[in-house]
This record gives sequence, structure tokens and C-alpha cells, in this order.
Amino acid sequence: MAQLNVAAQLYTVRDFLKTPEDIAKSLKKIKEIGYRAIQVSGMGPIDHQELKKLADEEGLTICATHIPYNRLKEELDSVIEQHKLWNCTNVGLGSMPKEYLTDVQSVKTFAKEASEIGKKLAEHGLRFMYHNHNFEFVKLNGKTVMDILLSESDPEAFDFEIDTYWVQLGGANPVDWIRKVAGRMKVVHFKDMAVDSERKPTMAEVGEGNFNWQAIIEACKETGVEWCAVEQDICTRDPFESLAISLNNLQKFGLS
Repeated sequence: MAQLNVAAQLYTVRDFLKTPEDIAKSLKKIKEIGYRAIQVSGMGPIDHQELKKLADEEGLTICATHIPYNRLKEELDSVIEQHKLWNCTNVGLGSMPKEYLTDVQSVKTFAKEASEIGKKLAEHGLRFMYHNHNFEFVKLNGKTVMDILLSESDPEAFDFEIDTYWVQLGGANPVDWIRKVAGRMKVVHFKDMAVDSERKPTMAEVGEGNFNWQAIIEACKETGVEWCAVEQDICTRDPFESLAISLNNLQKFGLS
């Protein structure tokens, strides 16, 4: 059974990452909360070497990223160099461009293109991974976009980064999908779902909503997931406090 480690997805605190000075302060806060790793996403301009220095000073591992698709297509050598510098093997894409969602063939085209990118990354010891939202659970000709991606992408070059909240909002089961992509996922996004006073789904800190976290964690461990990145796109309190609540609850489940 795999060791599952916790990371903070920096997109959660994106409003506090506008400048290198902001980033330095935020990384310090994240380390003080108790996190030992981060996923780089949603930050303002900063030199790659400077970010590496700041992370090293705080003892934070960069376990994964989110990279725009145009950079993966047009600046792949630079992306590879960036990840090598950070000792980070997981190269993430936060979402596919909308033009690939028009029909089944467009989704297949994306799956093939991304697989080719993944093959080039693999030559350098890196892994491409795709992060879902809920729109991938729209059905095209009877199959969800996620199922098309799963069947049409190269399993040796195309990994997934299941987001528990968005899978549930898409009408699917996070545990089922963690198991469906077994062997093709090293990083998973942990965020919880609650229901507000108007009976609408809302994002919540891990353990503060209604998900079965014991089952989710067990599925991750059994399928070889290495990192659970805590992410909350929308927080109802200070996002650093939200990160702290999620980590505290995950520690109760035996993670750190």
C-alpha cells in the first residue's frame, strides 16, 4: 500500500501570491501551518530559481504543478527545465481548452495531443497529468468526456489528477474514479462538499463536508497515489485557515 503524503495546492491562496514578496510570506505561513509540500499554481510572476530558493528555505517539496496548455505545446523544453530545477516530476494541466469539448472527435484529438506531450515528458522522467472539473462528465454520444479521455489517451504517457469535489458535482463517485484510473495517478485533489442553507453544493475544508474520507484515502493508498493536494477554490474564511483545518482533519485520518 502506497504512502500518501499531504500537500497544499497554492491555487487556494492565489490572492496572496501576486509578487515574490507575497509568495515568500505565503510559503512561510504554509510551512508554519504544518504542510511539507506544495503544488505550484495560481501565482504571479517569479523567477523559477527564486521560487526554488524560497521553497527550499521553508523545507517545502514542490510535488506538482499546473501549466497552461499553450506552454506545454509551445514551450515544452522550458517546462521540462523548470520541473527539473524544482525536482518535480508531476506536470499538471488544470483543464483542457474549450475548443476540444465540441464533440467526441475533438476530445479524442486532445487525448492524442496530450499523450504526445506526455511521451516527451516521460523521456525526461516527468509525468503529464490531467485535472478534471465537472464538465468532463457531460456525455457525448453516450460516453462521458472522462471516459473518452481514459480510453483514448496513452496509459504510459497520460495520467489523471482526480478532483474529489468536481467528480461528485459531475454526478460521479470519487472513490470509483480513483479506482478507475489506478496506476495512472500520483496526485489527487482533496476538497470536500457541503450543502449551504439554500441547498446548494459548496466547497468545504476536508472533513468539514459530507465525503467519506476513509474510503477515499483507502482507495488512494491502494491504487498508488503518492500526493493528496488540498485545494479549495472558494473559501468562506481566510484561505490559510481553511488549509489549516483541512490538514488538521487529515492528520486525524493518519496523514501528514
